[in-house]
Amino acid sequence: MALKPQPLQPGDYYLTPEGFMVFTEQYHRRRGFCCKSGCRHCPWGFSKATTTTQGPASQG
Repeated sequence: MALKPQPLQPGDYYLTPEGFMVFTEQYHRRRGFCCKSGCRHCPWGFSKATTTTQGPASQG
């Protein structure tokens, strides 16, 4: 079964001065999994350099 896309909520992303859309940790946590793309705000600590995740980061 395919995942149903969820509408974006306030605080899910911001635009860089160059015009790129950057998803926030809030968005990634709600989505619930790592896409392994090396996202800037990945709460799972994925690194393209090591291609591993470090497990869920604490929400503290």
